[in-house]
Amino acid sequence: MFSARAIDTGMEGFRLWPGALSATAQSALLAGVLAAVEQSPFFRPVTPGGRPFSVEMTNLGPLGWVSDRAGYRYQPTHPETGAPWPSMPETLLTLWSDLTGWPEPPDACLVNLYRGEARMGLHQDRDEQDHSAPVLSVSLGDAAVFRIGAADGGPTRTVRLASGDVCALTGPARLARHGIDRVIAGSSTLVPGGGRLNLTLRRAR
Repeated sequence: MFSARAIDTGMEGFRLWPGALSATAQSALLAGVLAAVEQSPFFRPVTPGGRPFSVEMTNLGPLGWVSDRAGYRYQPTHPETGAPWPSMPETLLTLWSDLTGWPEPPDACLVNLYRGEARMGLHQDRDEQDHSAPVLSVSLGDAAVFRIGAADGGPTRTVRLASGDVCALTGPARLARHGIDRVIAGSSTLVPGGGRLNLTLRRAR
């Protein structure tokens, strides 16, 4: 289904598997995600200060990450429909197991949709209870310019993430600062209507 050949990223704990998902696997995973989106539609969150995100998002799994004026948190239901989040496609669970080796399955998968000028500023994933558990990220659709730097500050660098690439924040890089500078529109035809889907698997609890 996928090729698990990690490359040396030059940053301890930041692992990257370019082209881990074949074209066929990407299409199958996308179909599963889009089917889930029909149950759990994309919404546009706001920061606690009330500023709208440039990305739209939804979630898969027992828990989903949300942001609104009440703060950042994980919850079991969609903030607009009140319905439970759909289950994760089996492909994601297999990727998590095979690539991270973590003994427990992910209990949250954040799905971000990037279109137009959407981006994500530098941030750290700190809302999870156990920061020793990895964060696994799957890219589908248009390529993105991913920026990453050490948790304690200092210089950052960029990595191009293409459709089918998988990366992980583990160990010393688990709390790395990271974000998306921009998405390269038209670099993929995978996602209907264009854009990029980023699937981020986590252990929230």
